[in-house]
Amino acid sequence: MSETKNPGPQNAPAETMLLTVFLKHDQSNNLDAFQSRLKAADWWERFPPEGVKVMSWTVAMGFGQIVTLELPPALLPVVNLELERSAWGVFRTECYSTYDFLPVRERIRERVRQGGQ
Repeated sequence: MSETKNPGPQNAPAETMLLTVFLKHDQSNNLDAFQSRLKAADWWERFPPEGVKVMSWTVAMGFGQIVTLELPPALLPVVNLELERSAWGVFRTECYSTYDFLPVRERIRERVRQGGQ
């Protein structure tokens, strides 16, 4: 007896995930100090690592930076390692797996317009 596997949709993209990284500013240092430390850690070359795509990179004044990455799940430990090597000491970091809600919102909006919930 053979096991049947669901191969998923035809022409589906390779499995990826979204990761949102909060890079909170350490307000005990100024921009020049940040830039010196980031340069010394080779931040601009090391982050994000090879195979990881930046989907957005936003500055939130008074908070820091918000970076959304697209990556294969297998690269999650590599992203973590680069944050530890390059960002720590400059930023306080928080990471959250995320997904694009916009298509979901549009489906809900259309359903509500048609009288549904």
